[in-house]
Amino acid sequence: MRIANLISGLGAVTISTLLAGAARAQDGITGLEIVGRPLADKTGFQPAATELARDQQWLDHMLTILSIGVSALVVVLLAIVIVRFNRKANPTPSKFTHNTPIEVVWTLVPVLILVVLGSFSLPILFKQQEIPDADITIKATGNQWYWSYEYVDDGFGFDSFLIGDGKVLTPEVEAKLVAAGYSKDEFLLAVDNAVVLPVGKTIVVQVTGADVIHSWTIPAFAVKQDAVPGRIAELWFKPEREGIYFGQCSELCGKDHAYMPITVKVVSEAAYAEWLTRAKAEFAGIDTPNRPVRVAAAE
Repeated sequence: MRIANLISGLGAVTISTLLAGAARAQDGITGLEIVGRPLADKTGFQPAATELARDQQWLDHMLTILSIGVSALVVVLLAIVIVRFNRKANPTPSKFTHNTPIEVVWTLVPVLILVVLGSFSLPILFKQQEIPDADITIKATGNQWYWSYEYVDDGFGFDSFLIGDGKVLTPEVEAKLVAAGYSKDEFLLAVDNAVVLPVGKTIVVQVTGADVIHSWTIPAFAVKQDAVPGRIAELWFKPEREGIYFGQCSELCGKDHAYMPITVKVVSEAAYAEWLTRAKAEFAGIDTPNRPVRVAAAE
């Protein structure tokens, strides 16, 4: 009985490995460093892989320092008031209604702080919202509970599902992860068909939803956009570093919300050209559920 179970288990792993190997052959991209991924018990940002990410992380650090300075100033002023103007140190308090110099200071200083905040934060916000001309345009459609991608300029698309069912890391699922170029550490992060992009190119992603509101985000790129049914929103980024980047749907969208990750592989231009040739042969002509169907007019 044990031998039969062992043979059955080995057969299942072998079949899963072969299937995963086929998926790997479809992708054909291996050896990439995993750059952007969440880490257990860690805080802070993922490595910045775009100009947008570098700008936003710098702004966050600057605002943190500014907030610490303002908080420290307030604490010092409170301490001075407590020490110098308590009942014991100042038994006879002064009585007055105005102090023009102090009122000018506490009005101008906050205004100056707000001007500093706006002068640094607004340009970074505008840079994110002003969509440049795209080298590559991709349409990302959120579904319950997976993503569909369409390479608009190249006429093909595909669906992207979590590897495994998201519930248990079985040997079969681990075999699929390994065969697809991942490890068991990427369980709940890796997908069967990743978005593949060339490094150093301007990418515009058109984001929409097919059923409920989803959200497409890659933290290392500093992009996040809600996918609203019936609307198309846009985001852009320019990846500066080859590697694998992970994201998640970031808008609560139903019971399997936690099981619709996003995987982006950034590769060299040569590797992208090779992948694009294979992808066109594999996916071109496959109807995706969100692709509009043209109906001939009745005669």
